[in-house]
Amino acid sequence: MIVAMRQDATPEQIQRVMDRICEAGLRPERMPGGERTAVGIVSAIPAPLRASLTSQLESLPGVDHVTQVSRAYKLASREFHPADTVVQVGEVAIAGPAVVLMAGPCAVESWEQMREAAQAVRAAGGRVLRGGAYKPRTSPYAFQGLEEEGLRILQAVGREVGLATVTEVVDPHEVELVARYADILQLGARNMQNYPLLVAAGKSGRPVLLKRGMSASIDEWLLAAEYVMSAGESRVLLCERGVHPLDRTYTRNTLDLSCLPVLKEITHLPVIVDPSHATGNARLVPAMCRAAVAAGADGLLVEVHPRPHQALCDGQQSLPTESLAGLVAELRRVAEAVGRSL
Repeated sequence: MIVAMRQDATPEQIQRVMDRICEAGLRPERMPGGERTAVGIVSAIPAPLRASLTSQLESLPGVDHVTQVSRAYKLASREFHPADTVVQVGEVAIAGPAVVLMAGPCAVESWEQMREAAQAVRAAGGRVLRGGAYKPRTSPYAFQGLEEEGLRILQAVGREVGLATVTEVVDPHEVELVARYADILQLGARNMQNYPLLVAAGKSGRPVLLKRGMSASIDEWLLAAEYVMSAGESRVLLCERGVHPLDRTYTRNTLDLSCLPVLKEITHLPVIVDPSHATGNARLVPAMCRAAVAAGADGLLVEVHPRPHQALCDGQQSLPTESLAGLVAELRRVAEAVGRSL
């Protein structure tokens, strides 16, 4: 439900509307943007209450009209927030005019590896350094990450080179620790519906990059974002990383680029594309990067490694660092063609 106030509504009248919503046991939220103030009701409204509350709110001074919201997610919806959200991370604006490149190795392995990767990312025009310190792996015997030592390396190298950082957090109890080191918290596909983790990340004070679950619908994905936002963090980046494939012979997952124009219609949140996890094959990543920029991606999350053949994690889908500058040159031409920069 959205309560649109009259253009000449006073602060006292707006507060009275919010108070009445609170009296009904619901949560009001002042909506940003527009020439007039609007107040949204974030909570689910019980069916018996909806009609009477609508009538009561419409009768209050300063109220122009009340609109019913059709979507289950509220804070993530364009109905509540018509203007695009630009997520500011230090000096980096995500969903501004420029497509933001986030790149780095799948896993933090050493100081030397991260410095080489970070220098290549910075030289190519990247703005965010990625690197996993905690790695949820299918096999318990696979490399699980350097944990806190990996976080220290990522933070120090990012600051040294001048890049913001993003890394995955996998446990609600580790959110506070990871937030001390990283600028952006990543929630992986396996954890998209880990509700305690979503809530903990929403209370962290850090922007959250939320990857789409491997079998998740768009509405399920946005409801996961709603958990983060309702816990207090409005700076959510949606990340498409591929859904379960029909044929694993050629790609690891199926990159659903059709979700980009859909998301641009129904949500104000920025959309990032991860072509590395989607394809699972470094040879296919450049083409999917170009397609993602053309389809409207606000950023790319790309795996690069100084020596992919020696990588402890996902080397087959990691671009060699020396190829990054050439890829960015190609992507700039695509971005310019669709009215963006990179």
